[in-house]
Amino acid sequence: MALIVCDSSTLIHLTSIGRLALLQTFYQQITIPPAVWHEVVEQGAGRAGAREVAEACQAGWIDLLAPTDEPLIHLLRRDLDAGESEALALALERHADLILLDESEARRTAERYGLAKTGVIGLLIRARREGLVDSLRAELDRLQIQGGFWIEAALYKQVLASIGEDKQL
Repeated sequence: MALIVCDSSTLIHLTSIGRLALLQTFYQQITIPPAVWHEVVEQGAGRAGAREVAEACQAGWIDLLAPTDEPLIHLLRRDLDAGESEALALALERHADLILLDESEARRTAERYGLAKTGVIGLLIRARREGLVDSLRAELDRLQIQGGFWIEAALYKQVLASIGEDKQL
C-alpha cells in the first residue's frame, strides 16, 4: 500500500468544506505524525477537523506514526511549523509516495527534497476529474469562504482552466 503523509492544513481545509472523505476515497489510508494530531485534534478542539480526524483515526484510515530523525526535524523547524516539519521528516524517512501540503514554504521544501506532493487544490481537481464533485469553482469558492483558504486570482483562473471551467467566468 502506498504511504501518503498528510500535514494539518490539508486536513483542516478539506474538513471545512465537508470533503475529508476524499482522502480515504483516493488513498484508502493516510499517515500523520504526532505534531499534526496535536495541531488538528488537541489544539484545534472544537474547530474544523478535530472531531473528524479523531474519528478517522479511530476508524483506522488515518494512521499515526512518529518520525525518528530528530536532527532533521530540528533543521526543518527553522522555517516550518511543527506539523509541517514532522510530516516532511516522516515522508523522507519512510520514502513516502506522496505528501499532502498546502503552505508555500513547506511545498518548496518538499520540492528541494524531491518529494511528490499535492495539496487541497490538487485533490479537488482530481475529485472534479473523477466526477466526485460537480463544480470545481463551487468547491474553490467554498474553500475560500468557509475554509479561509487564500487562492491567488491567477491560480484560481489557471485551476479552472485546467478542467475547462474557465469558460463560465
